[in-house]
Amino acid sequence: MVAVVTAGPAAAHAHVEAEGARALDQNVALTFSAASESGTAGISKLEVILPKGIAPGDVTYKKGPTGWKLTATDRGYTVSGPKLAVGEDAEYVVNVRQLPDAKSLVFKTVQSYSDGKVDRWIELEEEDSSDGHGHGHPAPRLDLKPAAPGAKPVSPTPSEEPTPSAPSSDAAASEPKTGTSTPAAEPAANNAEGDDGMPVAVPVGIAATVLVLGGGAWWLRSRRNESA
Repeated sequence: MVAVVTAGPAAAHAHVEAEGARALDQNVALTFSAASESGTAGISKLEVILPKGIAPGDVTYKKGPTGWKLTATDRGYTVSGPKLAVGEDAEYVVNVRQLPDAKSLVFKTVQSYSDGKVDRWIELEEEDSSDGHGHGHPAPRLDLKPAAPGAKPVSPTPSEEPTPSAPSSDAAASEPKTGTSTPAAEPAANNAEGDDGMPVAVPVGIAATVLVLGGGAWWLRSRRNESA
């Protein structure tokens, strides 16, 4: 005989609650609960994908199962720790810096068990379904009231990514500027030499010597003529 096990009605759900939550509310406590669907293993981790408008850095952990912690991810966060008792639902509370300006927020959740089984609470619930059958694993959804008068978005959470630093004034001064010639004394050195590479001072000195010698010889000849 082969025993066939069929799943019961999809009564189990994952929920998120925040009483009286409005769009653009600040420092809002969100309470999440995820029903256990395993009869052999306990829940050990919940991974949440945050909706648009809430950054991982905007979420802080308030309370939950003993030993559980929150870890930020690229698209949301995880809460995990020692496995819960078989059949025990997981419930925890996080604080959100500010809710976005939206009518509703969907928090897709992946629920992991200690035996490796996974429940995916990621399906979008149809609000106007007429067939009377809902989804088996709808994602937790929080409906928001309109923003309070005068409510405004707060500044985004500062990014932790390093930004390029500007060069210091000393470094900038030591770098050669584009379009300037580094050997500034080169033209002056070139002007001090003739076309043949001989310094200009050499022929000038020779000419002066010739003039002096020529003048001396003329003076001696004049003296001799006077003596005669």
